Amino acid sequence: MRNIQLIIEYDGSRYDGWQKQAGNQKSVTIQEKIEDVLNKMENETATVIGAARTEAGVHAYKQVANFTTNSNLKVYEIKQYLNRFLPRDIAVLEALEVPERFHASFNAASFEYEYKISIGEVPSVFERKYNYYCFKRPDIAKMKEAAKFLIGKHDFKAFSDNKRMKKSTEREIYSLEIYGDEKEIVITVHGDDFWPHMVRIMVGTLLEVGLSKIEPIEMKRILESKDREKAGETIEAKGLFLTEVHYK
Repeated sequence: MRNIQLIIEYDGSRYDGWQKQAGNQKSVTIQEKIEDVLNKMENETATVIGAARTEAGVHAYKQVANFTTNSNLKVYEIKQYLNRFLPRDIAVLEALEVPERFHASFNAASFEYEYKISIGEVPSVFERKYNYYCFKRPDIAKMKEAAKFLIGKHDFKAFSDNKRMKKSTEREIYSLEIYGDEKEIVITVHGDDFWPHMVRIMVGTLLEVGLSKIEPIEMKRILESKDREKAGETIEAKGLFLTEVHYK
């Protein structure tokens, strides 16, 4: 069996996330679309493992995945076949053969995401699928001040929508940067791992700071409270992009 790694770009707008949902016949996921094409390629059942289980509506510039196959096709032929038959909102940027023990999810060391916020009097027609829209310009300086409290290793339970989460809610954020101009703000975050909605809740809370609904020091208190009710809204998925997966 050969182990093939894929680097994938996708527009998540019309999908129910990366991972296929057992028992949900109505769901349409990125994983399912890729597996359907691979299964036709060599008439074998392929299981595609994704590094990040991006949520419904979330996009990716560089999702990493792998699958095993008995195919004798060259890696460039696998890439060409996938891009020929996949929907136009999913693209395979790279395909390469990797060691048998490589696992896209288990071997991932850290993840980077970015969130895009548009600002202006009239929402842009062309950015409506990929940017969150904000009429009022947030105060970036205040957002940066609040973001400092999120850097490092903390219990991020206040940023989890799953009240019954049994796993540890401790994570480490390596960097959280905020920059922008008069028309757009981009928030980038790099951490060892993220659970569903975590980045979107962090951004939603930072936006409340930027709009002067809460003071920057409140971010520290929210983090220490471990109370989801204290944090901001789960901001829309459409502005979120997986930008990089890092491996040791």
